[in-house]
Amino acid sequence: MSTTAQNRLSSWILFIRRGDSAKLYPPGLSLLLVLPLLSLLAIGFLYPVLHLVQLSFADAGEPYLRMTHNPLYMEVLVDTVLISAAVAILCLVLGYPIAMAMSRLRRKAALIVTACVFVPLWTSVLVRSYAWVVLFQRNGPINDLLQGIGLTDDPIRIIYTQGAVILAMTHVLLPFAILPIQATLRSLPADLTRAAANLGASPVRSFFLITLPLSLPGVFAGMILCFVLALGFYITPALVGGPSSMMMATLIGQQTLVAVDWPFAAALSTVLLTVTLLLVVVFRRALSHNKGFNGVH
Repeated sequence: MSTTAQNRLSSWILFIRRGDSAKLYPPGLSLLLVLPLLSLLAIGFLYPVLHLVQLSFADAGEPYLRMTHNPLYMEVLVDTVLISAAVAILCLVLGYPIAMAMSRLRRKAALIVTACVFVPLWTSVLVRSYAWVVLFQRNGPINDLLQGIGLTDDPIRIIYTQGAVILAMTHVLLPFAILPIQATLRSLPADLTRAAANLGASPVRSFFLITLPLSLPGVFAGMILCFVLALGFYITPALVGGPSSMMMATLIGQQTLVAVDWPFAAALSTVLLTVTLLLVVVFRRALSHNKGFNGVH
């Protein structure tokens, strides 16, 4: 190997070791390297969304006028947002203690808890949703238990209610709240809570003044994931909620598959997308005033 080639190889190894290899690429080459990703984003996301918005304005915006004239569609939209918000809050309340346990337990115990969180992700959403149908039906285990302990004389209606939809969706989406919160809690220095304890702070006070504010980036990420995924849920509300608990995804599916009204389905989808983006921006700005959130970029 010539001296020039050896010098080039040594310089490459030096840059890689220092972590500055990206600085070797000029802007034009960097753009060329990310061009496949940008093309995939444009073809797979931007173009379909723009075409969807364009289709929703067919016939001079008639689909939007129809949506405003019939209060049913606005009621479905409001119910979808409320159910999704309830699912996100419930995932936070149930997921935060689990995430804290995963970040603080020792290795073997943490592995067991982590396995319990990941196992549901390996099961089909359809299977998990149908399992709740079996549990909630009139002759299911829950009604049998309630009658067996004397709380009810006859089977009560659990399935095909909004409560059943919220509970089933929370079970499906819970891992998406646990994992971001656990990653944030694991990154927090343990010296902070020990220093607070040395200064006389109780565990509860230390949690609310130190741990919770600094973990808000993970809370934000987990709640947004659960909220956005819940807005587009189709299988679980259709199986557990039935016609009485219709959500926007079910309504859009009916307009595309049954009514074959693509412009109206595009208008419903556009409204749902707009509401989702607005709520995410509002939530982001509300949390941006927190120091712990501003500290993570």
